[in-house]
Amino acid sequence: MADKASNGARGNSVGRVPEAERPDGIRNVVLVGHTGSGKTTVVEALAMAAGALTRSGRVEDGTCLSDYDDIEQRQHRSVQLSVVPVAWNGIKINLIDTPGYADFLGELRAGLRAADAALFIVSAAAGAEGVDGQTLALWEECARVGMPRALVVTHLDAVRADFDLMARTCAALLGNGDSDAVLPLQLPVHGAKGADGHRPVTGLIDLLTEQIFDYSAGEHTRTDATAEQATLIETARDRLIEGIIAESEDETLMDRYLEGQPIDLATLTADLERAVATDRFHPILIAAPPPEGARAGLGMVEILELITRGFPTPAEHAVSARCPSNGAAPAALSCDPGAPLAAEVIRTASDPYVGRVSLVRVFSGTLHADDTVHIHGHGSAAGNGAHDLDERIGSVTAPFGKQQFPLSQAIAGDIAYVTKLGHAETGDTVSAKDSPLLIEPWPLPEPLLPVAVRAHGKADEDKLSQGLARLVAEDPTVRLEQNPRTHQLVLWCLGEAHRDVALERLRSRFGVHVDVDEYRVALRETFGGKASGHGRHVKQSGGHGQYAICDIEVEPLPEGSGIEFADKVVGGAVPRQFISSVEKGVRAQAERGVSAGYPLVDVRVTLLDGKAHSVDSSDAAFQTAGALALREAAAATRIALLEPIAEVEVTVADEYVGTVLGDLSGRRGRVLGTAPASSGRTSIRAEVPELELRRYAIDLRSLSHGGAQFTRTYIRHESAPAQVAQDLRDRVGSGV
Repeated sequence: MADKASNGARGNSVGRVPEAERPDGIRNVVLVGHTGSGKTTVVEALAMAAGALTRSGRVEDGTCLSDYDDIEQRQHRSVQLSVVPVAWNGIKINLIDTPGYADFLGELRAGLRAADAALFIVSAAAGAEGVDGQTLALWEECARVGMPRALVVTHLDAVRADFDLMARTCAALLGNGDSDAVLPLQLPVHGAKGADGHRPVTGLIDLLTEQIFDYSAGEHTRTDATAEQATLIETARDRLIEGIIAESEDETLMDRYLEGQPIDLATLTADLERAVATDRFHPILIAAPPPEGARAGLGMVEILELITRGFPTPAEHAVSARCPSNGAAPAALSCDPGAPLAAEVIRTASDPYVGRVSLVRVFSGTLHADDTVHIHGHGSAAGNGAHDLDERIGSVTAPFGKQQFPLSQAIAGDIAYVTKLGHAETGDTVSAKDSPLLIEPWPLPEPLLPVAVRAHGKADEDKLSQGLARLVAEDPTVRLEQNPRTHQLVLWCLGEAHRDVALERLRSRFGVHVDVDEYRVALRETFGGKASGHGRHVKQSGGHGQYAICDIEVEPLPEGSGIEFADKVVGGAVPRQFISSVEKGVRAQAERGVSAGYPLVDVRVTLLDGKAHSVDSSDAAFQTAGALALREAAAATRIALLEPIAEVEVTVADEYVGTVLGDLSGRRGRVLGTAPASSGRTSIRAEVPELELRRYAIDLRSLSHGGAQFTRTYIRHESAPAQVAQDLRDRVGSGV
């Protein structure tokens, strides 16, 4: 018998955003997956199924829900997280859509912090590559913190789509040694193959109920399985039941099942929901476009049901905070609307009309419009330092793509936008004025791609510092550095796409145009052997003259010695008051360099002799003579260029270890060793010249198909090979 399911009564109305009245009426779900897997499409399909949206779109044409600014339209991809709230069965679901590209990992991490459960979106058209290195790393990260997860398979209508292959791949790679912990709840029903080779998905087989959810007539109907489909169901259903029972809290259930006793559907469903909520079982679901004439996409109702019934409430996601004034240990926050306020700024953005807008996740208490709250920050990459102040917020709104809907309040467990928090930055804690709290920030990826920038014109110079400060406050994965050695202003980013977005935001949002220069590594110079220098500065052109002569000896010192200056003048050949002048001149010239313009280090300069004039000698004259003497000494011996060496630790999938090792050798790296990092991954430690690491963030991603991460730590300077040193001198000489 067919059973038509009416979904409209269970969802929310178009143009209205649901408001939560209690924490157990909220679900916060983040959607993650590699770029192109269909996360934004799934978000829109869920919103349509819940009745919150009447049409879907694409990032390219600017009609999709998650599109927030023009950059996404120009780049043809999501570059920041967005929140879409929908209602289902009286539950408010905050769907958090995140970028899939690795350059925007900071936005994804923010989404993980705001969520209590995750939907991993994988594309059946991508085959085994649908579970890439980044997806694996994020899955393991969620496992470490016990975040419940489910998988949604998309693109089943593609020519090369293979649901069975994708299900086996997910079970093998994500099961953490237990392939029965990752199993399908559904199987797809395909229609006839079209002229283009596509086989549209017309329905789903529910393995627990053994019913068919048929969409071919344009509506979600339930029918009994045919004899042919029953054969297809049997094996998959038996394995699913065994996987659910294995994770059941009822230890007698497995014995009953093995004895052949029937297990009723209600028991299986309840055990499934408990196993999902406690992160012990990870079901695989299906998402497919709606057939012609259907309003909701295939599988959307089932995904919404799993979210509301199987995913945990905010009260089950413990977050700790501490009082910054008394030094007490962090304590778990109570997800209670009546408790003291504790919220965290998940991301910040600038609105041309209302100024800074902060997206906050409320962990405790209730946030009202016009409340005076306390802002406590850890300090940003802009160098602002920790801040600790009170501010009065403006409005409280619910995000819905680009739109904002006013809220009367945001209770514990909910996500909302607040305005007029002029000093709040991403990662800051918002708490009650009379009860300040500090939530430890979530881990952020280290930006490792340097981009040297300078103001394009005079008008941009005046706005540059403010624009950069606002950029870093909004995006904590951008680090700002004023390099004192190279005198460059450097933005450290996560990759090329991240760099392009940062520069575009500077231009379009903050009105600052910048030019990009080649990033310069902080090289040094030192003497290759002992040498002597004679500095003579004698000028007489009428009036007061200049007269200073000095003789010095320069010898190299061990690494880290800096510049030492010694005085061995006898008989007052250089008057005592001018010895310090010679030292000033030597140190000033050492800072400017003596060969290729890099600072001179690790030498001892000894003043041996000199001459002075009773009238024409002066401090300035002896400074000049000291500099001339150092330059002459440098011309008489070999000058070694010192390049910085970094210790690099690369974590990469085992299959790419050989490729990465070969690449490190090609970068003049010295491999220190390898060690197992986690399941199927290896850690490689090596010493590599920083000259060879300027584009390593980009190159490593290409070598490992996006599945590797690395860290770098400066350890020392050492002499560059002769050919490298000569190339560097040639570049300086040619002005490059």
